[in-house]
Amino acid sequence: MRAVAAAAAAAAPATAVAAAAASVRSRASLRPRHWGSPLLMRPPPPPPCRPICHADSWLPTTPATARPIVDMSYARHFLDFQGSSIPKFMQKLVVIQLGSNFREAVTLLRDSPVPLPGDGDLLVRNRFVGVNASDINYSAGRYSSSVKIPFDVGFEGIGEIVALGLTASAKYTIGQAVAYMTPGSFAEYTVVPAKCAIPVPSVKPEYLTLLISGTTAYISLKELGELSEGKKVLVTAAAGGTGQFAVQLAKKAKCHVIGTCSSAEKSDFLKSLGCDLPINYKTENVGAVLKREYPEGVDVVYESVGGEMFDLAVNALAIKGRLIIIGFISGYQTPTGLSPVKAGTLPGKLLKKSASVQGFFLNHYLSEYQKAMDHLLKMCESQELVCEVDLGDLSPEGKFTGLESVFRAVDYMYMGKNIGKIVVELPHSVNSKL
Repeated sequence: MRAVAAAAAAAAPATAVAAAAASVRSRASLRPRHWGSPLLMRPPPPPPCRPICHADSWLPTTPATARPIVDMSYARHFLDFQGSSIPKFMQKLVVIQLGSNFREAVTLLRDSPVPLPGDGDLLVRNRFVGVNASDINYSAGRYSSSVKIPFDVGFEGIGEIVALGLTASAKYTIGQAVAYMTPGSFAEYTVVPAKCAIPVPSVKPEYLTLLISGTTAYISLKELGELSEGKKVLVTAAAGGTGQFAVQLAKKAKCHVIGTCSSAEKSDFLKSLGCDLPINYKTENVGAVLKREYPEGVDVVYESVGGEMFDLAVNALAIKGRLIIIGFISGYQTPTGLSPVKAGTLPGKLLKKSASVQGFFLNHYLSEYQKAMDHLLKMCESQELVCEVDLGDLSPEGKFTGLESVFRAVDYMYMGKNIGKIVVELPHSVNSKL
């Protein structure tokens, strides 16, 4: 079953080849439990009387004249770094109890078996993983009523392919850089369906910022924002992971952009992105500023804060204004996950202005995802788009390095300290030949 044994069999006389194939066939049902040395990745056994396609394959044994054959053409696709060992065990974060307190809900496992990819899968060694406000919604089980603990956590990562299945090898190769949006990224290694992977030029954290934060802004504003030249666009939490993209995309549409933030440093950052009016809500009254500067209201609101900020944004809508809800971070840490709003007066306010409030959940717009990623990647590569990454260099305990720092990174986000997308770097745990 080992690749080295398969390679030796390929070079042996025909009788030895047949014997090797028969030996492999007798062990076909034994799936390795973990990595030790380079292994062959086998697809699941097919139905009876169908050929099994993998590095050592043979014809079905139903006819009496069936003879074993050995096909080595894909053997190298099932190896690791061909000498650089994939460890048997890895570290990963796992939800052990449902709750919005990330530190209480999640634990770090240090001896979890490294998973094996299936026929259409990639095994990615993560180099950077993204932290999202909704990570605590996920740990609280708010996205599925049937979720069972324990379960993996983390939505997005970027790294290199270290192993892959036969079908996946038609498009991807060992050592290739890929990004992905798949649950379970808070781990040293993650199995990613090849159809969910996104090839990227290199393993840079800037590309990671696009996977959720960038595409959320891109697709929501394109599908729901109806942006056009001269429109007034208000972006809340504008200096955050997704807010930074909403500001830039609105400016590219030749809109007038207002952005709320919580510090002078963030205000300066927004100005560097082209934001026409940053509003520091720690030192300024957002409602008063909006009423004074935009007496006729704003045309579009990109809203991710919720609570009082949501109420202020509704009040600031212009005639036929549109408010897009992409989140409400101010409520995620509460038992319900919600922050109180003045819902009782909302229908009257919207009717009076022929205005609208619409939610946006990225998973409902996946048909537009690849197109959005392609465009964002091009803009990022050509430096038409700033993809600000916050690796925690200014946090009290320093840079976010290693899975244990994910807890600090989540805290850092909810303290409102980050500028741009929070990213955690994972150090190399094995020697790579890349």
